[in-house]
Amino acid sequence: MEMKQWARVRRKVLVDGQSKRSVMAEEGLHWETLQKMLSHSQPPGYRRVSKRERKIDDHVEWIRRVLDADREVPRKQRHTAKRIFDRLRIERGYDGGYTAVKTLVAEIKTMKREVFVPLSHRLGEVQVDFGHALVKIRSVLTKCPFFVMSLPYSDAFYVQVFERECTESFWEGHVRAFRYFGAVPKRISYDNSKVAVA
Repeated sequence: MEMKQWARVRRKVLVDGQSKRSVMAEEGLHWETLQKMLSHSQPPGYRRVSKRERKIDDHVEWIRRVLDADREVPRKQRHTAKRIFDRLRIERGYDGGYTAVKTLVAEIKTMKREVFVPLSHRLGEVQVDFGHALVKIRSVLTKCPFFVMSLPYSDAFYVQVFERECTESFWEGHVRAFRYFGAVPKRISYDNSKVAVA
């Protein structure tokens, strides 16, 4: 099944609010296929059933401790991936490859690196996030996601409530906000939205 149909079906149901039964008839879909399309933002493809055990997996925590201890010593005395590899072989009997060690060390160092976002904003920069609010619908309180695009420089903002937080509402929020502001920003910052990350 191609990506265009996948996106079209999701948009009809999740954004336009068309009934599932009518979409199934229009697109010639089985109920289970439609359910799969609605639960994944893109076709899932091949998935491995069980995670393969790697030789390096038994040594991850030890490597983390070594790298944590390196923070207390001068930069020139810190462990390289090669030095960790050598120590693993001698001290822990590791018989795996160097590439696995090098990759793991790089991943751990990247995760520990601090990230700073500037608090000053220039003209034409926006921030985007999804929030959640309790909304009374037919006298029942319901938790609904809302898309927010704000322009910190001018304190202008656009808010749009959606039925669910998904890829389609994420993009629809952008289109509507751009139309509302009458322009497309130079830069967009995302606040760890699970949809943006996906």
